[in-house]
Amino acid sequence: MIHVIGNADEFWRVRVTRLDTGEDFELEWRDDILYRTPAQDDERDVETWYVEAVRTDDPEIVARLATCSDQDEALELAQRIRDDLTDMTKSEFEGAYIDGAEQGDAGVE
Repeated sequence: MIHVIGNADEFWRVRVTRLDTGEDFELEWRDDILYRTPAQDDERDVETWYVEAVRTDDPEIVARLATCSDQDEALELAQRIRDDLTDMTKSEFEGAYIDGAEQGDAGVE
């Protein structure tokens, strides 16, 4: 295996992804109109926010760093990780964040 030396921000970027886990809308058919939206419930759809590290040379390589239930929390965490990206080397960043993170389909080398 070849070890590459450099700043972490040359190899990784951080993104925040929103996943809406609420149920899909079902359309209610009526003969007098094409469709109408269902009645709105008081319950909000459940949102999950993922903070992920993505390899710059291969966007299929993704490591999920954290799961948050609040957008502000996810954005705050992502900013702290971005700050670390500029301060750390590639191996320091991978040791601190990537090792042990939940891997995407392609995994992390």
